[in-house]
Amino acid sequence: MRTALLAASAALALTLPAAAQEEPKGAPAPSEIVAAAPKADWTAIAAEDLLVMTLAPDADGKPRTVVIQLIPAPFSQGWVHNIRLFARAKWYDGISVNRVQDNYVTQWGDPNYDNPEATGKPKPLPEGLKVMTEGEYTSHLTEWQARNRQREKEQQDRSQTIPIIAPVVRDPYPKWHGSDAYASWVDFYDGWAVASAGQGWEQIWSPTHCYGMVGVGRNYSPDTGSGAELYTVIGHAPRHLDRNIALVGRVIEGMEHLSSLPRGKGDLGFYTAEEAAKRTPILTVRVASDLPAAQQPRFEYLSTESETFARYADAIANRRDPFFITPAGGADICNIKVPVRRVAD
Repeated sequence: MRTALLAASAALALTLPAAAQEEPKGAPAPSEIVAAAPKADWTAIAAEDLLVMTLAPDADGKPRTVVIQLIPAPFSQGWVHNIRLFARAKWYDGISVNRVQDNYVTQWGDPNYDNPEATGKPKPLPEGLKVMTEGEYTSHLTEWQARNRQREKEQQDRSQTIPIIAPVVRDPYPKWHGSDAYASWVDFYDGWAVASAGQGWEQIWSPTHCYGMVGVGRNYSPDTGSGAELYTVIGHAPRHLDRNIALVGRVIEGMEHLSSLPRGKGDLGFYTAEEAAKRTPILTVRVASDLPAAQQPRFEYLSTESETFARYADAIANRRDPFFITPAGGADICNIKVPVRRVAD
């Protein structure tokens, strides 16, 4: 009997979750580095740059809210202008999620606009919308380039090499750049992952199609989309879309409400006529600054020029915390997700 009990105890020990085991000491995990970041390393997100999208309650009656941070200048500002206009005209109210393609995107808009299963007339668009060109998918980031050149000139003797995204250089003002399979240069600009079509800072830049990024649906070129149809990435980063579609923001809260929706069986994941009941209604979309002060959500992101972000990115590329055995020695730009947190009232 004693032998049986010992065997049972041994088997139980093997099935214990990792959290129940004694964790060895080691270098801090990326999450621990972020948790210890000083207040000065966090940057507030303006309410004018937040969209609050309220979906219909789920099957259990629980509310579903999605918060989107709009991308800052100089990227996609014509589309961002339109999106605020759509929201303030309440045009988005009453539209729905019309497409969910597995490992790709969730897309929402007027179900009667550019939808293969449309059955009615599309909603009239509000006046004052801007029309953009394909050249506006990218930017030169002139001010940013000048700022970084000056920083390197001032502190070049303190530079050191760190393997993040090979080839990678760390300068005295933490900033991450290098190359990847889709771009000759990748970096972070004011809290956003960006990629260059040329060599280094001198060339054009575009935001990157990482998980949770929000883009503008469009038809064939030269159409660039107005912002009437939006999508978010719910799967592996489709970086081949960089510089081909306007990216206008990212989901910073409530992503689970968009990534877990039923997949469409039509072409490209559109819901078929028989799947009309699967469309998730969007009740309202508001610019956060237009909400009563007490209802305005407050968020902040970890500055990508802070020393904390430098250590955080390095920890992702070279995991030294106890669970890991061999540091990877590098990280995909989309895996270095910029931390964003809600600020308590």
